[in-house]
Amino acid sequence: MLYLAYQAQADLMLPIRAVAQTSLDFLNSFAAPEQNSALRNLTAAYELITRAGLTHARPPYGIKRVKVGNRDVAVTEEALDVTPFGTLLHFKKDLAVAQPKVLVVAPLSGHFATLLRSLVRTMLSDHDVCITDWHNARDVGMEHGVFGYDEYVAHLIRWYEKLGNPVHTVAVCQPCVQVLTAASVMAQAGHPDRPRSMTLMAGPIDTRINPTKVNELAMGKPIDWFERNLIARVPIRYAGAGRRVYPGFMQLTAFMSMNIDRHRKAHLDLYDHLARGDHDKAQVTKDFYDEYFAVLDLAAEFYLETVQWIFQEARLARGVLDFRGERVDPGAIRRMALLTVEGEKDDICSLGQTAAAHDLCTGLKPFMKRHHMQAGVGHYGVFSGRRWEEQVYPIVRNVILSAE
Repeated sequence: MLYLAYQAQADLMLPIRAVAQTSLDFLNSFAAPEQNSALRNLTAAYELITRAGLTHARPPYGIKRVKVGNRDVAVTEEALDVTPFGTLLHFKKDLAVAQPKVLVVAPLSGHFATLLRSLVRTMLSDHDVCITDWHNARDVGMEHGVFGYDEYVAHLIRWYEKLGNPVHTVAVCQPCVQVLTAASVMAQAGHPDRPRSMTLMAGPIDTRINPTKVNELAMGKPIDWFERNLIARVPIRYAGAGRRVYPGFMQLTAFMSMNIDRHRKAHLDLYDHLARGDHDKAQVTKDFYDEYFAVLDLAAEFYLETVQWIFQEARLARGVLDFRGERVDPGAIRRMALLTVEGEKDDICSLGQTAAAHDLCTGLKPFMKRHHMQAGVGHYGVFSGRRWEEQVYPIVRNVILSAE
């Protein structure tokens, strides 16, 4: 019923948004709104109405060219491997010089991997970059089975094997735990394609440290409450009809509720920018929310195991996590550079939660470990924006280069 109620509301909004779009197009073609304050206010209102909804398809990465040294190099996307639940997406450059291979591991937490577009664009100048381009679970048929924590880790191992040695990995937010799990499993097996370096950025390695509102939300209810109240079945109109999922619109609602005043102000400011004809400032806000309002559904198994195993029980941090029946031991990692990055003002993954990886990787010599706390940034500032480009990225690049 949960998903059906959302879909009914979204369907009801479609004609309203269509009328607003038609009116907006008419005003823009019939008159010059920028010359009339009343028309600017009206077009601003219409535009906000047209934007009052979510999308469920991945936005484009839009990375067509990057600077490599003094050259402007073309970039094309190619799928190196595809499963029902994800694509190993390669940003191929027209470049003869070999660069370090990096697998960027994107979170599977209600948004598409394009949320890391800025990180990918920055890293492309110096690296051969691939990303875990996760699929929307509502588009995956029931015949493809379940997708839980173990399946996520198995995908990572499969893709490290596909890329081959040497390879490096950069994980952002939630998948820091899965990446550390995969690296541990591969180290325990003596796997030749295990990463040379592992960068963990703003991830919940040990959520018992400095709990945030996200942690408190996860700890506030037993796991069966999450299953009863937040899991829904995909409606019949989609390829994944009948699949149990944690809907992306639920995750977005949870995230927005933590900072509702900030989002309300952002939309009021957007209205003001549009009404004043300040299109450059308006475009910055629109670009952010175009990405933020593009949501995907998570397979119920993955969501529930993430809540229980990572946030409620901190299994990896406590040394009680198993992968396919075998205990996971980060202490087995010995030949891998480790970098952890945290944001001073991160209210999603607080200080200390990611740095906890150093205590778990007991087999690494001190010179193989490095931690960076980025001053003045919140969660998203760790991997996007000016401080990421100017202060965090050079450290990431140097760690990869030293391990190459």
